[in-house]
Amino acid sequence: MTLQHLTTAEFDAAAGKAPLAMVDFWAPWCGPCQMLGPVMENLADQYKGKALVAKVNVDEEPELARRFGVMSIPTVVFLKEGREFDRKVGAFPPAAYQEVLDKSL
Repeated sequence: MTLQHLTTAEFDAAAGKAPLAMVDFWAPWCGPCQMLGPVMENLADQYKGKALVAKVNVDEEPELARRFGVMSIPTVVFLKEGREFDRKVGAFPPAAYQEVLDKSL
């Protein structure tokens, strides 16, 4: 599994059914989101087969952003079997995301 870009229509089938998922809510005009992009790509490669790593563009999918109460971007939501168990608001170093994923594997 490489980094996936999810739409509202695809979200539940992908992230909702994954045993472990990390979803980055972002927008192309957001500077910190752009900095986080390569981190998400690397994590998608690193956790291939272990966790779904995905992105949701909040401008294109405002319904999903509302559903998850995303008020600031980037917001990274961690899901286990479709249920949120953690989130990080803002751009963090890769280790911060790895810690959450590793504890949940």
